[in-house]
Parts: sequence; structure tokens; C-alpha cells
Amino acid sequence: MHAYRTHTCNQLRAEHKGETVRISGWVHRKRDHGGLLFVDLRDHYGLTQVVINTDNPLFAQFEKLKLENVISVTGEVVLRTPETQNAKLPTGQVEVRLKAYELLSAPVTDMLPLQVNTDEPYGEEVRLKYRFLDLRREVIHRNIVLRSDVVYSMRRRMVEQGFREFQTPILTASSPEGARDFLVPARLHPGKFYALPQAPQQFKQLLMMSGFDRYFQIAPCFRDEDARADRTPGEFYQLDVEMSFVTQDDVFAVMEQVIGGVFEEFSNFTGTKFSVSKPPFVRIPYDESMLKYGNDKPDLRNPLVIVDVTSVFGRDDVEFKAFKGVIAKGGVVRAIRAPKVSDRPRSFFDKLNSWAQGEGAPGLGYVVFEGKQGVEAGSVREAAINAMEAHGVKVDHVKQAERKWLDAKGPIAKFIPAEALQALIELCGVQAGDAVFFACDMVDKAALLAGKARTKIAEEMDIIEKDCFKFCWVVDYPMFEINDKTGKVDFSHNPFSMPQGGLKALETQDPLKIKATQYDCVANGLELCSGGIRNHMPEAMEKAFEIAGYPKGAVQEKFGGMYNAFKLGAPPHGGCAFGIDRIIMMLAKEPNIREVIAFPMNQQAEDLMMSAPSTAEPHQLRDVHIKIDLPKAAVKEQVKAAG
Repeated sequence: MHAYRTHTCNQLRAEHKGETVRISGWVHRKRDHGGLLFVDLRDHYGLTQVVINTDNPLFAQFEKLKLENVISVTGEVVLRTPETQNAKLPTGQVEVRLKAYELLSAPVTDMLPLQVNTDEPYGEEVRLKYRFLDLRREVIHRNIVLRSDVVYSMRRRMVEQGFREFQTPILTASSPEGARDFLVPARLHPGKFYALPQAPQQFKQLLMMSGFDRYFQIAPCFRDEDARADRTPGEFYQLDVEMSFVTQDDVFAVMEQVIGGVFEEFSNFTGTKFSVSKPPFVRIPYDESMLKYGNDKPDLRNPLVIVDVTSVFGRDDVEFKAFKGVIAKGGVVRAIRAPKVSDRPRSFFDKLNSWAQGEGAPGLGYVVFEGKQGVEAGSVREAAINAMEAHGVKVDHVKQAERKWLDAKGPIAKFIPAEALQALIELCGVQAGDAVFFACDMVDKAALLAGKARTKIAEEMDIIEKDCFKFCWVVDYPMFEINDKTGKVDFSHNPFSMPQGGLKALETQDPLKIKATQYDCVANGLELCSGGIRNHMPEAMEKAFEIAGYPKGAVQEKFGGMYNAFKLGAPPHGGCAFGIDRIIMMLAKEPNIREVIAFPMNQQAEDLMMSAPSTAEPHQLRDVHIKIDLPKAAVKEQVKAAG
């Protein structure tokens, strides 16, 4: 018999009745039923119930076992009585009657920092400091197994699509890619530093120039940035992809099969079957996304859309000064139609108004439309009017008359005269019982507020579609934007992307009107992927960086390896990178990304279990020619800590 186990704690079934087996694991739970002691033994695979009665000479010793003791048990598989069988447990028909056991390891304390066999919530500090205990708990253990399974599925699907996995360097040169680098001092080159890669961007493009046609990698990426619920500080992993001789359509076709397939495969992980968008995924131009959804990460589970109604409030006969003043300065008014809410209590509208004030806005103006709707959308009456119009009969006056049955109420209704009201109704597609909410500010701020309001209103109405993963591609990003800090033209996205129209566009068009062949993949309002078709022409790359304010020769200096490769024959190529952590977070339906990472840092970028970051020994600093120059506050903190 094997030293530790003949079976795992999830393998034994009724057909093993009468066999002598050995299983090993942790003491998960103990139950004393008088003459019988039951112990649930847990390993990576599951649970098996072990039973011992008081007649057994080992009873006194076995009774002293503590939770999380590691033991091996040898015994006979017996059937549980029908009334004691556990249908929720795969091994619930059987138990192991103990003949012998061995204590393999015991905690040195009876008081564990956190209990493994409960769902009791613990503070993140305790959970991360004792992460090895936390990882024994069922939910997070399953999440980490899910992570392994998803990564395997990705690898398998990529290979099936003709890709090969290659590794790229971890120690490399710093490059301007949008976030702070982690720097590593170079001992052999005093005063110089390596950088940990923010992404394998240049290397994966160089692989295409090296003649490898389809590359992928489960790539670690390092960025010195703040944590948030869907992003960890320090490091994260992505499914990194690059392909030669491809268009945007080719990239989409491949990745929709891979990512759509992964989501479909694990769509039932939580026990609730989620529907998944079928390829091809919806494509939404960036400008349309910013207008209709208020951001470039549209959540298509939400049926509400944003409409520009600046023209209504800019009319001479509309005297709502709060909006008129903003419009005069170049601002806009965005509207969100909320269907069938006129019967909601006043508190519904007051709550949304208070929410907007909490977002820094004066409030969330609205108009409620009540009354009898003469021409309901999709009605027989509307079909008859449409048929009459199709035969040349003018019935616009009929529609207008029917529309006027709507009574407008609300804080700003009195400022909107009848004709302007009709224009608003037509723009927003208003029906009887609807309300229209407004966000007014300069373009970017109005889009941001309207986007948040769209989500908040849908949440309050409880109309966001449940149990689904809705994908889309956001395309046609602007190549350049005005940098808020410098007021100058800068790259708005990936500097390595091909401008639509190529070099000619860079030489002849207004930079702020040039679109890039860049795209993001979004699911349920979360950005899962960013990518683009690359700028593989050296002269176009030089021109793009020149427009972004880089001095002549900057491309050669910053990206020498890739730039030189461009000049020696580069294929058209493109790719993308999907965030693995976020994908698993979605599949596990976890609100916090740290719940799907085995050993994450906390929000302050600290590893509490390993005590990282830590101070370096003086000899280590001497080896890399570094002297520490701490800010005064940090010096005081160190002195205080030293006592």
C-alpha cells in the first residue's frame, strides 16, 4: 500500500465498499456523536468522512486531533445508512471506518489565525498575511483551480489556431508605455538600470519581424501603479498575441473563437449558466461609444442609451439658463430616456438627483412624460400611419397631434416650450410614462456623468440583463489627443499602432482627426483586451512620434531594436492582449481581482506574507552602486519603527 494514499478524498464511491484504503489530508471538521466520532478529511480534491467508535483502541488518541492536523488514515470503506447519506457530497454514500492513522503534521498552536472550514469573513490583512490558510478555503481554492483550467484552455485553443508560445525577456529597457516602470539596478553597469516589462510589446513585434507568423504567451507584466478592484498593483498576467500579414478582421475572427470559447466552457462555474455573445461580436466606433454609453467600455447588458440633445436646449425659445450658459461656453447636454418610470415615487427621482450631487454635479435634471400616448411604438395605429405615408399620404400633423397628448412634468419641464418638447420627444423616442434625465457640462465631463448616470438609472430600475456575458469591440480610436497637463498633442493609446490612412494621413490631416487601427474588447463594461494593427513603416513611425512632440532621433533612441528591424523588412502585423486576471474574476463572479490570484499584494502594494518590499542590506546596495536618499517622513517612520 502507498505510504500516504491509495485514493484521494474525492474518489471513494459505493463500488469501493469492503476495500481497505488509505487517504491523507487535513482534519476539516470533527463531530462527536457520543459513541461515534466523525472526522471530515480534506485534500485538494474533496472530502471523505472518517468514522471511529469508542471500542476502537485508537479512539482516545484520535479524539485529540485538532482542526488542520495533517493525517493519513487507513480503513475499510463502508456504506452509510440511507438516512445519513449526503447527496451534496460526491463521496456522501460512503465513509472510511478507521483501522489505523498517522499524524503527519500538526499546527504548533490551537488557535488558527483564520478558520478554514467556515465562510466567515476575515479582514484582508489577516487573509493576505496567512494566505496559505486562506487558500485552503473552498471558494478561493476553487477560484485558483479555475485560473489553472482557464489558462490551460487558452493555451489549447491558441495552439489549435496555429499559434506557438514563445517567452520574452523579463529584464529589458525602459520605454514610454503609459505607466511607471519597475527599475532593476545593473550591477555590472554602474548607474544603469533594467526595467521590468510593462508588456512584451516590442518583443512580440520583433518576433513577427523574425519570421514567426503567430505568437502567443501567458505573459507576466509589471507596472508600478495603484491598485483598484479590477487591477492589482505590481504585476498581472495577460494572454499576449501577435500575428503577421493580418487585418483587424483577422485578429477579431481568431480571438472571438478563443475568448468566446473560454467563456462558454466556464460559463457555468458559479452554478448558474451564463449566456455568451456569439461571434462576430458587435463593433462600436469609439466616438459612438462615448456618445451613446458615456465611455469606451460599454456595458451592453444595460439597454439605456445616451442621446445628444444640445440642439433642443440651444434653441432661442428655451430659457433654461443653467444649460444655456454651459452651451454658450461650448458645452453639451446629454439625455437618457428611462422607459415607463412615470409611476415611480418622488423618492426615485430624488435619490438619483442626490446621487448626481454626490458625483460633483449640481443635480440630475429630468422631465417626466405622462398622459395617453396616441401612437404607441409597434401598435396597429402606428402601422396604419406608416402604411399611409408609404402611399404618399401626409400624416405628420396626425403624429404631432397624437404626441401632444403627452404632459411634461418635472423640475425643468416649464422651461421647455411645446415645439422644443416635441423635438426632445423625437430625438429620444419618448413614449407615455417615460422620463428623460439630463447631464450638462463640457463634452468630456458630460460624457462621464451621463455614462455613470446611465448605469445608476438602470440599476435603480433593475433592468440590467443578468446571467450573461455581452462582448463588443470598440474600434476607431483617435490616434492623438491633447495632453491635459502639457496642452500639447500626445498619443491617445498605443504609440505603435498604424494610423488609418498611413503616412499620408499623418502628413496631410489634422492630428486630432486621425483614427488609429486600435481596438479594445469589452465585456459587461470591463475592458478585457487592448490591441491594434501595428505601424510597421519606419517613416510613418518617425512622423507619428514627431507629431506627438518627440525630438528627431527619439524613435531610434527609445526603440532602437524595433526601429532597426523595421528598416530591414517588416511584415504587416497586429495583435492584442487579454487580461487573464480580469477574465477569471468575471467567470468566478468575484468583485475583487485579488480573489482569483494566489498570492496578491494588498492595496498598498505590499506582500504581507513575505514582508515585501523590504529594506536592502548595506552590502547589497554597495554591490549595485546605490545610496538611499529617503524623504524626511520616511526617515522619521524608520526611526520610530526602530524604537
